[in-house]
Amino acid sequence: MSGPLSGIVVIELARALAGPQAGMMLGDLGARVIKVEAPRTGDDTRAWGPPFVGPEGERESTYFLSCNRNKESIALDLKSADGRETLSGLIKHADVLIENFRPAVLDRLGFGTEARQALNPRLVTLSITGFGHDGPDRGRPGYDQIAQGEAGLMSVTGQGPGDPTRVGVPIGDLLAGMNGAFGVLAALRERDRAGHGTVVRTSLLASVVGAHAFHGTAYTVAGVVPAPSGNHHPTLAPYGLFHCRDGAVQIAVGSEGLWHRFAPLVGLAPYDTRFSSNEARLARREELHKTIDDTFGGYDRASALALLADAGVPAGEVRSMDQVYEWDQTRSQGLVIEVDHATLGPISLPGPPLRFDDAEPLAHRAPPVLGQHDESIRRWLAAGERVAS
Repeated sequence: MSGPLSGIVVIELARALAGPQAGMMLGDLGARVIKVEAPRTGDDTRAWGPPFVGPEGERESTYFLSCNRNKESIALDLKSADGRETLSGLIKHADVLIENFRPAVLDRLGFGTEARQALNPRLVTLSITGFGHDGPDRGRPGYDQIAQGEAGLMSVTGQGPGDPTRVGVPIGDLLAGMNGAFGVLAALRERDRAGHGTVVRTSLLASVVGAHAFHGTAYTVAGVVPAPSGNHHPTLAPYGLFHCRDGAVQIAVGSEGLWHRFAPLVGLAPYDTRFSSNEARLARREELHKTIDDTFGGYDRASALALLADAGVPAGEVRSMDQVYEWDQTRSQGLVIEVDHATLGPISLPGPPLRFDDAEPLAHRAPPVLGQHDESIRRWLAAGERVAS
């Protein structure tokens, strides 16, 4: 594949989502990503469903398809002599190794940090754990919903303090993958200067805590423990979801200038002392929200959005997934890609979120079936075509 990371070889010793997300992001940028999977079963997510697609005996999990584009697959038993020998060869050829085993698992397999460095001093390793590689909870397994709860995210999500709610996507895994890929790029840059690789570490815990934003400083600086605020912003008003005759619209009044444009739309004077500042609006939020809902309850959604657009007030609808992927704007951004899968044939996938000016669109590869590239990868290793750059 072409792209900014063309020529970089990544070995993905990861399963489920955080590690594969990082590998996919590097693959989207042009790296060659070789996914090492267990024989017979493969990555755990190959069995996560429904939905599954494809004929009986060749069914594919749509979960697996979501995080494994632009990769090759080789099936290796890492407890066997052949598996260890093949992995050793891959490490010698690699620039990056991604792993999300629990701490010490790679050491027991014979591929701890010192062993990897001996095989390839320039190797950059990305290690993703659930709660960190050290500390009192270092050995705990990392699953997204557990991390969302333990790292405080569920405590600020939902309709109220008695309703802790998980984010609807596995955000801890996704953030850990994104942070991991970011760290790998920095480590590769440092390798160019220092001449040797390093180990980059992140975790689901670190990634969720790192995304606390203003909720974190509310506590660390002001001593305030944040609570969930449902579909409304905890520190801005009005900023959230409001109801029309036939559905909902979302409105973001994020400045006093926007308030001056918005207030007349709901029959309020911008300088009405009850609502003349954001602090005042927050103090009387329920009264303000009732006024807005009463006004927009007389509109259908399209008319409300048109009114808000004409006034220059940021607003939008709440789209279902099918509406998002059929939306012309989504497709104009390259966020739907077409690939040819080995058993499913032509399929559409969500596309990568990055674009580069003056660069040709990348030709993407479908997620691999288990062991699809066993022979070609072994031939490549046998030929000794490349030592890590």
